[in-house]
Amino acid sequence: MPKMKTNSGALKRFKVKKNGTIKRGSAYRSHILTKMSQKTKRNLRGAKLVHKADIMSVKRMLCLA
Repeated sequence: MPKMKTNSGALKRFKVKKNGTIKRGSAYRSHILTKMSQKTKRNLRGAKLVHKADIMSVKRMLCLA
């Protein structure tokens, strides 16, 4: 049987923490930021966690499940 292939796009976007939760970056931070309020941009900073409803699909893309 061949090896499982990791989804390389998912590999670049997600990191698995030691406790098993998955970190992700925020969307809407690349361009056209002038019309966004400072508060919105500030809240998009830093890493977020993947929602528990999506964890299994992300783990499948990373060949962890």
